[in-house]
Amino acid sequence: MSVALFRRRERPPEAVAALLDADERVVSWADTPTGASVVATPLGLWWPFPDGPRRMGWQFLDKVIWRDEVMTVTEAEVVDDALLVERPPVSARLTTPRDLPPVVRKRVEGNIVRRELVTVTGGAVRFVARRQPGVDGYTWWARLEPGTPDTEPVRAAIRARLELLRGDQEPALPTD
Repeated sequence: MSVALFRRRERPPEAVAALLDADERVVSWADTPTGASVVATPLGLWWPFPDGPRRMGWQFLDKVIWRDEVMTVTEAEVVDDALLVERPPVSARLTTPRDLPPVVRKRVEGNIVRRELVTVTGGAVRFVARRQPGVDGYTWWARLEPGTPDTEPVRAAIRARLELLRGDQEPALPTD
């Protein structure tokens, strides 16, 4: 009989648990060299920003890279209830990653319901349907592809397409 069967499950630091909402639970976490933690919950990823930990909702995580023990996350913010604009990426070295990198990857990928690329004057716009934790259904947002100008005609095209997409709330398989 293995002694490992009787070991207690590792628990996240108390400081992490104190940050969470009453009904929020830790799915996975990792330690950093500074003693802070990166924590995944069903609602998002708690990140140790210099001014204090903050939860980034899964629906706003655009890119996550795990390389050489460093996790780099690019969060987006929504402008005018339509356009996703990326914030500068943030990175943290994970001294004890546990299963956090695959958990984060699964959550970010599972958050995207559908994607489509549409040509507009001067470039292209990627429309993305994303689930929002704790909310039924999904929400459509748009992101300008690199080199596409943020002009009023482009914004008008985005608003028109979002109106159509938001009216058609049938789930679909993720596409590229």
